[in-house]
Amino acid sequence: MTEAALEQRDARPMTAQEKRVIVASSAGTVVEWYDFFVYGSMAATIAKNFYSNVNPTAAYILALLTFAAGFAARPFGALLFGQLGDLFGRKYAFILTILIMGTSTFLIGLLPDFDSVGIAAPMMLVALRMTQGLALGGEYSGAAVFVGEHAPERRRGFYTSWIQTTASLGLLLSLIVILGVRGLLGKAEFEAFGWRIPFLLSFVLLAASIWMRLRLRESEAFRRMKANDRGARRPLFEAFGYWNTARMALIALFGGTAGQAVVWYTGQFYALFFLTQELKVDHATADLLVAAALVIGAPFFVLFGWLSDRVGRKPIILGGCLLAAALYFPIFKGLTVAANPALAQAQAAAPVRVIADPASCAFQFDPVENADFRSSCDVAKNVLANAGVSYANEAAPAGALARVAIGRTEIAAFEGAGLPREDMAKKRDAFEAEVKKSIAAAGYPLRADPARVDKPKVLVLLTLLIILGAMTYGPIAAQLVEFFPTRIRSTAVALPYHLGNGWFGGILPPLAFAMVAASGNIYSGLWYPIGVALMTFVVGLLLVPETRDRDIFAID
Repeated sequence: MTEAALEQRDARPMTAQEKRVIVASSAGTVVEWYDFFVYGSMAATIAKNFYSNVNPTAAYILALLTFAAGFAARPFGALLFGQLGDLFGRKYAFILTILIMGTSTFLIGLLPDFDSVGIAAPMMLVALRMTQGLALGGEYSGAAVFVGEHAPERRRGFYTSWIQTTASLGLLLSLIVILGVRGLLGKAEFEAFGWRIPFLLSFVLLAASIWMRLRLRESEAFRRMKANDRGARRPLFEAFGYWNTARMALIALFGGTAGQAVVWYTGQFYALFFLTQELKVDHATADLLVAAALVIGAPFFVLFGWLSDRVGRKPIILGGCLLAAALYFPIFKGLTVAANPALAQAQAAAPVRVIADPASCAFQFDPVENADFRSSCDVAKNVLANAGVSYANEAAPAGALARVAIGRTEIAAFEGAGLPREDMAKKRDAFEAEVKKSIAAAGYPLRADPARVDKPKVLVLLTLLIILGAMTYGPIAAQLVEFFPTRIRSTAVALPYHLGNGWFGGILPPLAFAMVAASGNIYSGLWYPIGVALMTFVVGLLLVPETRDRDIFAID
C-alpha cells in the first residue's frame, strides 16, 4: 500500500466496530482497575481491620505488602491467560479474567476482620489479592492486544492509548466511590463497616462489562492467523523457550515496562500515600486532590499515544523516564511545602538528627512485634518513627550513647539492654515525652493544617506527576503490540508488561516506605523509582528499536 493510501485509510473516522471494541475493552478494563485499586485507595483502613495486632507503622507496611501480593501474582496470570488468548482467542480470555476479578473483589467485601477470626483474616485477604493479580495479569494485556489488532497501522498509538487511560480512570472511580461512601456514613462508620461497600459494588460493574464484551467479535489478525493455520501450538515455549524471543521480552521489560511502571505508580499511588502518611494530610483532602489531578491528567495519556504515532514510541517513553528521574526530588519537596508548610518550615529551621553509633542501630520495622528495640539508637529512632518525624543519621563514636538533636536542642537517649521491662517502659515514656515536647516547641505539626494546604499548588504538582506517568504509559501498549509477532503476541506482551508493572511497579509503595523507615528521611524512597527509570532510559536508548511503522498483520 502506498504512503498516500496509508494516510487516506488512517485518516478515516472510526468504524462502529472499532468504537465498540475500544469502548467495551476500555470500560471492562476500567472495572478491572477499579477492583484492583479500591484496595490501594483504602490501604490505611485495610491496615486497621486486617492487621490490628501490630503497631500502626508495621500494619501499614503489611497492608502495602498485601497490595503488592496482587502485583506479584500478575506475571503468572499473564502466562496463563496469555496462552489462552493465543490458543483460543483474545476475546474469551479477557471475558474470563474480568469474571475472576469481579468475583474476587466482591468476596473481599465479605471477609471477616482480624478481631473476628484472627490470622485467618489477612491470610484470606492475601489469597484474594493474589487471585485478583492473576486475573489482571491476563486482562490488561489481552485488552491491549485486542485493541491494537483492531487499530489502523498509523493510529495504533492513539487507539491503544484509550486502554492506557483505564488504569487512571479505575483509580479515579475508586476514589469517587470511597469519598461518596465515606461522606454518607462518616469516618467512624466507614472504617467499621462502610469500607466493604466499594468492594461489593463491583458486582454491578462486572455484569455490565461482561454484557459489553460478549458482543465483540475476534480480531482480524487472530482470525487471519487461524485461517492460515499459523497459530502457535505451544505459545509459552515459542515466546520464551528460544533465546531470540526471550531476549526480546527481556529488552521490552528492562528497556520499557520497568521504567514505565515505576513512573506511573509514583505519580498515581506513591504520591497519594506520601500525602497522607508522610505529610499528614487528611484522607478526604488527599483523595480529592489526587482525583482532580487524574481528571486533568487523563487526556494526556491519549495525547502522548497520538503523538507517538507521529514521532515514535521510543522518544516519548524514554523522555518520560528521564524527566521523572530529574524532577522527582523537586516535585516531592514542593509537595511538602505546599501541603504541610509548617512541617517544611520546621524541617528547615530545626532539622532532626539521630547521632548514634551505626553498629547499634537496627531496621525500624517489626511486623510480628518480636523485636526488642533496646539500644539507645533503636529507642531514639523508634520514638521518632512513631511520632512521624523525618530525621537524618549522623555517626557517633563506637559505643557512644545515642542523642536526638532537634535544631540546637539535644536529648540523650538511654541504653535499655538489661533493664527490667517495667523500668524500660518508664524510661521510654519519659524520653518520648521529652522528645515530643521538643518537637512541638520546634513547630513540628501532628497533622497538616487544612486551612494552610495550598491546594492549587498541590494540584499542579500532582498533575505534573500524572503527566510524567502519561508520557511513559500512553504509548507503551502500542509499542508492546508491535514488538512481538501475532502467533505469540498475547503471551509475549503479557509477561514483560506484568513483570514490569507487577514486580517493579507493585513493590514500589512498600519498598519506598521501608527505605524511609530505614533511613528516617521522607524522600529516600524516591531513589528506587529514580534508579529504575534511569536503567530503562539507558537500556531503551541502546537496545529498544522504534516499532511505530511495523506491520503487525504479518502472520509471523
